[in-house]
Amino acid sequence: MTKPSLTELLHAAVSAVGGTERPGQTAMAEAVAGAVDDNAHLLVQAGTGTGKSLGYLVPALAHGERVVVATATLALQRQLVERDLPRTVEALHPLLRRRPQYAMLKGRSNYLCLHRLHEGVPQDEEEGLFDQFEAAAPSSKLGQDLLRLRDWSDETESGDRDDLTPGVSDRAWAQVSVSSRECLGASKCAYGAECFAEAARERAKLADVVITNHALLAIDAIEGAPVLPQHEVLIVDEAHELVSRVTGVATGELTPGQVNRAVRRAAKLVNEKAADALQTASEGFERVMELALPGRLEEVPEDLGHALMALRDAARTVISALGSTRDKSVQDEDAVRKQAMASVESVHAVAERITQGSEWDVVWYERHDRFGASVRVAPLSVSGLLREKLFAERSVVLTSATLKLGGDFNGVGASLGLAPEGTAGEDVPQWKGLDVGSPFDYPKQGILYVARHLATPGREGARTDMLDELAELMEAAGGRTLGLFSSMRAAQAAAEALRERLEKPILLQGEETLGELIKNFAADPDTCLFGTLSLWQGVDVPGASCQLVVMDRIPFPRPDDPLMSARSKAVEQAGGNGFMAVAATHAALLMAQGAGRLVRATGDKGVVAVLDPRLANARYGSYLRASLPDFWYTTDRNQVRRSLSAIDAAARAEGR
Repeated sequence: MTKPSLTELLHAAVSAVGGTERPGQTAMAEAVAGAVDDNAHLLVQAGTGTGKSLGYLVPALAHGERVVVATATLALQRQLVERDLPRTVEALHPLLRRRPQYAMLKGRSNYLCLHRLHEGVPQDEEEGLFDQFEAAAPSSKLGQDLLRLRDWSDETESGDRDDLTPGVSDRAWAQVSVSSRECLGASKCAYGAECFAEAARERAKLADVVITNHALLAIDAIEGAPVLPQHEVLIVDEAHELVSRVTGVATGELTPGQVNRAVRRAAKLVNEKAADALQTASEGFERVMELALPGRLEEVPEDLGHALMALRDAARTVISALGSTRDKSVQDEDAVRKQAMASVESVHAVAERITQGSEWDVVWYERHDRFGASVRVAPLSVSGLLREKLFAERSVVLTSATLKLGGDFNGVGASLGLAPEGTAGEDVPQWKGLDVGSPFDYPKQGILYVARHLATPGREGARTDMLDELAELMEAAGGRTLGLFSSMRAAQAAAEALRERLEKPILLQGEETLGELIKNFAADPDTCLFGTLSLWQGVDVPGASCQLVVMDRIPFPRPDDPLMSARSKAVEQAGGNGFMAVAATHAALLMAQGAGRLVRATGDKGVVAVLDPRLANARYGSYLRASLPDFWYTTDRNQVRRSLSAIDAAARAEGR
């Protein structure tokens, strides 16, 4: 039997999921197959509606070797495992004459830990463990969550937190889960044979396609101990998120509360001298942190340096002592010891990293209203790490609806550690960029309106002219507005002001769960939804409920953001343009994602309104506009009001 062509396979898969074949999807699938066959690297921009999931899944399944697919959001992981993969595998089975296996793999703390569930949680203040089910009143929310988790443990096959509906609070989940550092290990654990996390790993080892998340991919790359099974091909979806997720995993943090917890957990398991030294170091660190003011530490202050060195040395002594002493009076000592070791090792690692003072790290103080002060350390750049760990040993395909910024892939490529496309060299990963376009006719379906007449937004203060403009646009649109704000304070102020002025329901992020807000927004065309960061990329509402997307200002990072300003400064010291490389790139990615909320289906029409004149007037405005979908562009406020009124009238005439 002749091998089926990629076109045949794609046709079968698209029919199985009830989709429509798109030229962009075919071009993407062929490019992915080519990159995989040639062991090459590919960046693919595939606009909304292209069907990019099948554009990479079909060539991945046809390849025959193991492929890892990493995504940023839970929603996409679910879509792949619950919808796209089952149907695609069934459709391809007769053509491939084999049934490819697939599995989901997440970090250990996402799975229910049977040891925690049955044996209890190591308690900080006392020896041994306590039964969390006894400790929590059955009538309390925590008690009810824990009882539900115990019942669920008997029926779940996966133990995966995301399979539990409705979900439980983070506090309840923490009682029945462990981090990889706290885990006893399958061979030492009484429940190792039934462990959900181990079972997920075993399934992944047998699968042709493993679905995971960016965070686990980062842990696999950074920590050196392989978490993911061996694989020949890596596909990164939602790739615009990768750098920030990897940075998050590579960021360390120390708080007085965290250090105190480590002291309490270790105190009963080590000799008095070691415990006292850690206690004294903890108190010294706490005194320093009481005076900490938010901001970057170009050099580690002397008092913080001394406090961290004392912590580092005391933690090292405790770690040695924990490894060599045994105390049979402690109930389930292995679990108690493992949790104490994890806490102290975490303190030691961050204290040592900051005291060593790498030029590639950025250190800063942060202050949180609820949790007080913390000291944080993050890599100045993750590009070298990604180049070395991601692109060296496998074919990598990165895809997203937004990878081309300012008209090319080189900005995103640089953040991933890639030299400009076409650069030759022995240690330079070779890659190609491909934009397969979108099935949508952006110039006919959408308008990009920039309110050029408004005052340039300042750092603080009410923008009354912006609120007047927003109110007029929302009136013309008949509601149907998604308001994307650069800060939660701005979103709250706008919601407060406009709830008094307009008779439209305005939902505000934080007043309900995100899922509930989006559901209510989609259900009623008169309703508007205001919010910040997660709405810029987490809303998928096709149809007439979202016909106006408003951005209050260009979302540059805050000037006092320690990591962003350090990265900008480093680019300038190397002779580059720090503002364009860091702040403008950050803003372009967010704006492209935000503008992508407008047109989600072929019949959608509407306006993206940017209430910041700099998009029209500033020199960098053309770079930002080139990063957005190719909407019809105007600065004419009367024209845009007429268009919004006409779109609203047409929707109402159709009963939408």
